[in-house]
Order: sequence, then structure tokens, then C-alpha cells
Amino acid sequence: MPFDFRRFDIYRKVPKDLTQPTYTGAIISICCCLFIFFLFLSELTGFITTEIVNELYVDDPDKDSGGKIDVSLNISLPSLHCELVGLDIQDEMGRHEVGHIDNSMKIPLNNGVGCRFEGQFSINKVPGNFHVSTHSATAQPQNPDMTHVIHKLSFGDTLQVQNIHGAFNALGGADRLTSNPLASHDYILKIVPTVYEDKSGKQRYSYQYTVANKEYVAYSHTGRIIPAIWFRYDLSPITVKYTERRQPLYRFITTICAIIGGTFTVAGILDSCIFTASEAWKKIQLGKMH
Repeated sequence: MPFDFRRFDIYRKVPKDLTQPTYTGAIISICCCLFIFFLFLSELTGFITTEIVNELYVDDPDKDSGGKIDVSLNISLPSLHCELVGLDIQDEMGRHEVGHIDNSMKIPLNNGVGCRFEGQFSINKVPGNFHVSTHSATAQPQNPDMTHVIHKLSFGDTLQVQNIHGAFNALGGADRLTSNPLASHDYILKIVPTVYEDKSGKQRYSYQYTVANKEYVAYSHTGRIIPAIWFRYDLSPITVKYTERRQPLYRFITTICAIIGGTFTVAGILDSCIFTASEAWKKIQLGKMH
């Protein structure tokens, strides 16, 4: 007897003349197909959409930065002349720079009465501070007005990713226009290193930060009030890493197979139960007629 390869067929076919279509089976089949189509679209959307996974670890992620962090500051002082505004930087490594001018710009406001300071500079990865003040001015004003609005203060690369809601510009929009004009402002920042890795493996290094602030009147040794806007910072040893991931193709195929197989199985069981119950009811009805 010749070998019949069809013996390996586990999906044996039933002739159509041995099957019986029902209205209930048709309704269940349509509902089943619609349900499968809905789940398929949901899984397809999840497969196409990029997932953002975050993790925490202790490390210095940007080791190639030379121990530096880039800072971008944009602040308006509507009641202080530009020739009086200066940026000072100091830290625990001994850096003490008064009147930093590199990569900075002063834009007069209110017909020269006020000033908008925009600057980009770098700080060392050690505790320190930078402050906007009149310390670098050749002649100190009698009553400097330090009311201000902070438009932007950010560290590192700018991350424009919709799925990440971090405090990369926590002081953006801070309004101190109604404060005491002679008051100093202390912003205490806790900087958290942040890494963003896209699907290609390219990494960008940024920094989030939390902030606390206080307002006080400071006097010099001569008894004069010398207000300033201080940004005192310290770095957290914890690094936050965001990684772009996309669902693997094999997982997507496995899920689709599970959806189709599971739905057809459950629908088949439901159709079989309804058909069996209807046949039993018919037999009961025939018994009552006799």
C-alpha cells in the first residue's frame, strides 16, 4: 500500500453536506470576526507605537563631557539696566568668575529701563552656584530692583519627546515681579542626570531638577542692601534613563495567533452550547406535543 502523505493532516476537512448552518452560528461568527478585528487593530497600534521604558541607576552617564554641564539661562529683569546686570559663577573646585560674558546677550527692555539676559555657559559637576547680580558693575546702584521673570533654566541637551514629562525646565515661567524689589532670591536646585536612548541606540544627555526657593533681604559688611538672584545646585548620584523600545515582531505574531485561536475557540464553545440547548428544547417541545 503506497504511503499517503495526507495522513499528517491534522486539519481534517468535513464535507459541506455534513455541516448545518444556523442563524445563531452566523451571528456568533460575525461578532467573533468583529471582535478579532478590534483586538487586531489594538495590537497593531501597540506594535507600531514606540514604548518608553525608564530605569534608575547610580553612575555618571556622560563621561565624555569632561566633568562639565551645559547651562542655558534666560531671565528678564524689567527694572534693572543692562549695564548693571552680570552673571557670576563659583563652585567647590575653586572657580570664582565675576561678570561672565561668553555666549551671553543682554537685550534692553522697557526703553532701556529693564534687561533680558540670555546666556549659555558650563558648570563643573560639583556643588556650586551661579547668580545674577550687580557685583560686576563698575558702580553699584543705590537701590537695585531684582524683581524678575525666569523664562528658561535648563541643563544639558534639550529633550523634545512627547512621552516624557520631566522637570527639565522646572523654573520656566517663575514670576517674581510682585516681590520686594530689594530682596535676594535663593533657588536651591537638585540636579538629576537623565539619559535618553532612541531606537537606533543614540544617547542624549540632559538633566532634570527639583527646586526650592526662599526670599530674603541681604546686607553687605557696609550695611548696604545688595540683592541677587542665586541658583545653588547640587547633583544627585541617581541617573534616570529613558529607552525607546518597540514590541518585537515575534511577540506581535504570537499575540495575534492567541487572539484568533482563543476567540474562535470560545466562540465555538458558545455556539456548541447554544446549539445543544436548542436541540434539547426542540426535543422537549416534541415530547409535549405527543
